[in-house]
Amino acid sequence: MTRSTQPTRILVVGGGGREHALAWKLAAEPGVNEVVVAPGSDAIAREPRVRRVALDPLDAGAVVAVARERAVELAVIGPEAPLAAGLADALRAAGVPTVGPSAAAARIESSKAFCREVAEAAGVPMAAGRAFAAADRDRARAYATDLAKRGGVVVKADGLAGGKGVTVCDTVEEAEVALAAVDGPLVIEERLTGREASLIAICDGGEGVIALPPARDHKRLLDGDRGPNTGGMGAYAPLPDVADADLGALLDAFHRPLLRELRRRGAPFRGLLYAGLMLTADGPRLLECNARLGDPEAQVVLPQVSVPLGPVLVAAASGSLGTSAADRLPTLPGATVGIVLASASYPAAATAPQPIDGIDEAVARGAIVFHAATRAVEGRWQTAGGRVLTVVARGADLAQAAEAADRAADAISWPGLQRRHDIGRLAAVGAGASA
Repeated sequence: MTRSTQPTRILVVGGGGREHALAWKLAAEPGVNEVVVAPGSDAIAREPRVRRVALDPLDAGAVVAVARERAVELAVIGPEAPLAAGLADALRAAGVPTVGPSAAAARIESSKAFCREVAEAAGVPMAAGRAFAAADRDRARAYATDLAKRGGVVVKADGLAGGKGVTVCDTVEEAEVALAAVDGPLVIEERLTGREASLIAICDGGEGVIALPPARDHKRLLDGDRGPNTGGMGAYAPLPDVADADLGALLDAFHRPLLRELRRRGAPFRGLLYAGLMLTADGPRLLECNARLGDPEAQVVLPQVSVPLGPVLVAAASGSLGTSAADRLPTLPGATVGIVLASASYPAAATAPQPIDGIDEAVARGAIVFHAATRAVEGRWQTAGGRVLTVVARGADLAQAAEAADRAADAISWPGLQRRHDIGRLAAVGAGASA
């Protein structure tokens, strides 16, 4: 990797748990004077050396104005919606080094049909599937019925859906219900069986690619991978079934071909490319791509990184990451587990705000508590959305990290709180997943 200096003033766009983890990591690094988070949150603003600026992250003009006013040396865009809207393009046009793909390259997340098209052109292994226009429901129904009869089908809304636009169907009847719930274009794929893995790589728009620690996100709401899909109910890193020695081969099979194909199409990807993989009996297969850090993966991956992240992100933003003998960033020993605490009706519409008890006690038990949807009201935390907190703990191994995270999460309560109790524990009992 090309040697880069630590940025002293950094802008992080977003205000959820992922952005809290980014601000927490970057603000603690030597040489960083200020991390501006826009719009941020009450909790993120309490981190040392963090300043909150309230604005609409979809308002590119406002974001650029803040970047100029604060003379930031690096911008990192967290959520998918500003990327799809072209915020990275606007920041780069203003001369701000930015980690985040252009709107053209971010289509790899904002359109599942485009992702399939790019992956097929790049020769990336993925589930059998097809994209269908909104008006083409008869062919879509016939294709979904055929796949359902052969072992299961996955119905995906084509656009952004906050991590909840995917329905895994066991039967023809379930596929019919899923199809009826999607108004626009969609993608239909065969159901794969195995364990999922989230592999996120920092990319500089050229040949420079370096992986973050692989993680595993649990999408289903309930213990044992039951219930509806969510934006993610917890994660852990690293993975016992993905060795460090495997990372180079995975980057060669997935990230590098995708990046080459995007460059060929005139849309070089400069940012964080997330490959959601299924580790099947026939080898890994691509499930989806995201154009940014995953959430809650960021909350467990960033505490694993043992080196300053700022210089690496500057190198990626400036197109000078270069090639390196290392396929991944150095990490701390041990494991990290994060448990998401959600409101009563999640993943449906959020319920009324509820007072939160026990955050200080969870921290006293050794956890990091990242806030995704809270607000401070008269000195007390309240819920302010669906996924509210991610309780993160480290341990010498996965079992110890899971125990520590559970113990800390047990300290927090509010009326209707939902959480899983098996995050980081499924690996020990050999449970799998499907998508």
